[in-house]
Amino acid sequence: MTEVNRPPRVGGWTRFVTARPRLSLLVALVITALAVLAGSGVADRLGSGGWEDPNAESTYATKALEREFPASQPNLLLLVDAGDASVDDPAVAAEARRIVARLAGEKGITGVGSYWQADPSAATALRAEDGHEALIAARITGEEKEAGETLDRIAPEFRGAHGPVDVRVGGPVAVRHEMQTIIQEDLIRAEVIALPVTLVLLVMVFGSAVAALLPLGIGIVAILGTNAVLRGLTEVTDVSVFAMNLTTALGLGLAVDYALFIVRRFREELTTGAEPLTAVGTTLRTAGRTVLFSALTVAVSLAAMLLFPQYFLRSFAYAGIAVVLLAAAAALILLPAALVLLGHRVNSLDLRRLFRRGRRASGQQDAKASTQEPGTSGTSVTSVTSGTPGTTGPSGASEAKAWARTANLVMRRAPFFALGTTAVLVLLGLPFLGVKFGTADDRQLPSSAESHVVQQHIRDGFPGSPGGGLEVLAEGRATQAQYADYKQRIAALPEVLRVDGPLVRGDSAYFTVLPKGEAVDDPAQRLVDELRATQAPFDTKVTGAAAVLVDSKDAIAERLPLAAAFIAIVTLLLVFLLTGSVLIPIQAVLLNALSLTAMFGAVVWIFQDGHLSGLLGFTTPGSIETTLPVLMFCVAFGLSMDYGVFLLSRIKEEYDTTGDHDQAVRHGLQRTGGLITAAAVILAVVMVAIGTSRVTNTKMLGLGIALAVLMDAMIVRSLLVPAVMRLTGRATWWAPGPLRRFHERFGVSESGDEPTPAPAAEPAEERDKVSADR
Repeated sequence: MTEVNRPPRVGGWTRFVTARPRLSLLVALVITALAVLAGSGVADRLGSGGWEDPNAESTYATKALEREFPASQPNLLLLVDAGDASVDDPAVAAEARRIVARLAGEKGITGVGSYWQADPSAATALRAEDGHEALIAARITGEEKEAGETLDRIAPEFRGAHGPVDVRVGGPVAVRHEMQTIIQEDLIRAEVIALPVTLVLLVMVFGSAVAALLPLGIGIVAILGTNAVLRGLTEVTDVSVFAMNLTTALGLGLAVDYALFIVRRFREELTTGAEPLTAVGTTLRTAGRTVLFSALTVAVSLAAMLLFPQYFLRSFAYAGIAVVLLAAAAALILLPAALVLLGHRVNSLDLRRLFRRGRRASGQQDAKASTQEPGTSGTSVTSVTSGTPGTTGPSGASEAKAWARTANLVMRRAPFFALGTTAVLVLLGLPFLGVKFGTADDRQLPSSAESHVVQQHIRDGFPGSPGGGLEVLAEGRATQAQYADYKQRIAALPEVLRVDGPLVRGDSAYFTVLPKGEAVDDPAQRLVDELRATQAPFDTKVTGAAAVLVDSKDAIAERLPLAAAFIAIVTLLLVFLLTGSVLIPIQAVLLNALSLTAMFGAVVWIFQDGHLSGLLGFTTPGSIETTLPVLMFCVAFGLSMDYGVFLLSRIKEEYDTTGDHDQAVRHGLQRTGGLITAAAVILAVVMVAIGTSRVTNTKMLGLGIALAVLMDAMIVRSLLVPAVMRLTGRATWWAPGPLRRFHERFGVSESGDEPTPAPAAEPAEERDKVSADR
């Protein structure tokens, strides 16, 4: 069945988006303006936590202790430095008590305690081993936003010199608030870096300044729209401030991907002599379908994070799905309207002419000669002015020939490239076998951050882990003898440094257990399990930093298989609908997962083991935050599928036209290799800009995904995929009868043509020559 006879499935849509292009753009401008208003102030409403499982035992115990024993959960620490004097000096002690009294009188503060007021058994943990520093602990009440406002109000009053002492402000609430502030500042800087660099790269890719501005406009619309969506979500659920970084990165990156694909196809149609309206219709029928499928595959990967209970992960799903769908919608609605209005002017303002004036004469002679060469198609002078990947201009033709040579080399040496690239990728991923999981703490911040300085002083100079101990909540009526017996049993555990308590109120009590080592290291995590296994005549619940980490790891491990199955099954279905093959979807999922090994290996080698920490400017905690690998996998897998769909759709189009498998693979790489590489480089630039953040998790996210994107585009799509498809041969396109009929009815592709047999008499070497000449 030919394209003429097949009923058009998107014709109505094409007419809809091009009927009144000026009105469409005006409506989009109004909606964008409303989105700016709706999304204003969204950053101030976002949280900086969300790593814990809200349904875990540790979360229940934390909330119960906050309610019944506020002093058990201090989130504000004042580090009192006596200089050369002792913290027991009368003048120092008197000033410290005045500070304690002032702090206790502040609104929103409860549970104030200090070294100078504590009983002898607890005072040791609040005094530095050198005797020159001590701690004042308190709790700021309220949710994150309210606690941050309280901190902003009181911190200037207590920070700094007070007579014989100097005070620094720290604690979990200060860490979260400082992290939120730094992320907002870094995001602005990343946007200032990414936007102009992206524009320059787009000008280099498109040549035309007009064409280069289109992806940037699509990205801005997607980002502003997503901010409005996030602002609305903050009214009904918690959203992490870290999600703002993903909004910017994906908004620009995917807008560039989709606009590159659509504008490139539109310009190709123009070079064939098509009118702008006809070119847009063809573009939407071909590249438009691919963009739609690409957006769905990315959204599926991001949607998997909704299966996890931590709102940190769910926030990235909210932001990612919104920005992907908005970028695709803008590319499929606004971009066609703009292209209809621009027409051939999309190629206007070719800024690259400024850099090739010296080569103009020879370039024109070469172009003229190529049009007169026997056996060529006689391309017009007008059509050779573009150097866009996939076009027929001088630079574009040269690039296409380079990709054709690459394709021919890979296809001739398919076993070598398949095994070699697989071995390299596996080798790069080996460091991930030594991954250690931890929690996000003050070491996410720059070493100069005040809350980081306070916590580092506590780690280096105080015994045990003040503020990082474990709390055991005991519920149920019990006698003093029973409490004493339980305390004796947990004090005998090998990882316990000291047990304080119990503090009893009604039928509830709590114990504070200080581990011997770091607050969340492996011994502390083992201690959590030991405490939970210790028999008691009352119900016990364990919380604290190590307990939160244990529960978070358990929650991720429990839901990870379901999330992986969700991504795999839906991705297999989408790729099948695109290609009609059973084998290609399996290849796509496996090779995509393989493309991420370098990212995971680099994350452990750099951010856990600390290599390049000086160059990149971060402090390594010696572990990876538990949710980060899940987040990075979902984002990077989706982006890899984005490029995979671009390549597979063009291979499928050629296969539907010629029925020649090898030629289709060569043609697909030749036509999309430059496009995918350009899109990957631009997205990597955006991610590197995000990676300049001073917060380690954001730096890890940006740089890690940048590496994954480049590895996927330059190694997997360019070498591994064509090599594997060459090895699988025509069996690549096999599907059983029922599935083949299902695809014929419901599947789509870039081409409406049925496969036609390849000429049987054409020698392989002649076919390679034709491919290279294209």
